[in-house]
Amino acid sequence: MTGQHVNATQSRQDALRTDQDVWGTEDVSSGKGAADENFPVGSLLISRRLRPHVHAYYDFARVIDDIVDCDRLTPEAKIARLDAMEDVVLGRREAPLRRDAQTAVRVGRTLAVTGVPVETATDLIVAFRRDAVKNRYESWEELADYCRYSANPVGRFLLGLHGESAATFGPSDALCTSLQVLNHLQDCADDLRTLDRCYLPLPWLAREGAAVDDLRAAYASPGLRRVMNALLDRVDALNDEAGRLPGLVRDRRMRLECAVIVGLARRLAVRLRRQDPLAGRVKLTRGDAVGALAGALRVLP
Repeated sequence: MTGQHVNATQSRQDALRTDQDVWGTEDVSSGKGAADENFPVGSLLISRRLRPHVHAYYDFARVIDDIVDCDRLTPEAKIARLDAMEDVVLGRREAPLRRDAQTAVRVGRTLAVTGVPVETATDLIVAFRRDAVKNRYESWEELADYCRYSANPVGRFLLGLHGESAATFGPSDALCTSLQVLNHLQDCADDLRTLDRCYLPLPWLAREGAAVDDLRAAYASPGLRRVMNALLDRVDALNDEAGRLPGLVRDRRMRLECAVIVGLARRLAVRLRRQDPLAGRVKLTRGDAVGALAGALRVLP
């Protein structure tokens, strides 16, 4: 065997070991789909032509979220996989023929074909790297900055996919941040129990005489309830700003989609004020969906 052949073989073996070190032997994605989400994902309101791109983006987002939430991976292993997913999206690395890694290939193709900025995918990874090592938040500003990366890129992806202008970005960011905080409130007990993660700002809890461990109770304490309501006050302000979004969107289908989601966000905020997310999951109903669609049809031209 020649020295050149030995070197080539060694290089392939090193690359294989590197890939195995990064990707591991297990696909840790949950297999959840659009039906598991609170809000429409690639719904019938989205053009049939664009729906495959929406699903490619959603599948990628779902997988990287599952990676960071997996309790079988160390923080270092989570970040290594997230880094690899980013490299695949950016075309700097090949992906193994495995479902989780291939979602990065598909979203990379979607971004290349549609011209939507690649940051709408890679910014999500910024947030999930943070989740791998950070489990407490000190202020609303810190939480909003997390939402800037974990949620706002989703709205910008959809708007970019539909060729909408930058004028839509502000109201879209407000809507996506609202949706993310609403989700944090829905899952506050589960997040602490399964991930030791709490997104409620610690000084807000202290100010109301509450503590993170209050989330382990069967019912919300008065202090914890006040913190939840204070966060919902912020959500209401965000939803007011988000209410401008449908009027700025040119594509009629996307305009209707935005109006429905704004309506659903408002309805979920009302439910979270009236119901206790510690006592049971607070979620939207079919009636909420019908009401949000009817409201959107009434107000849109």
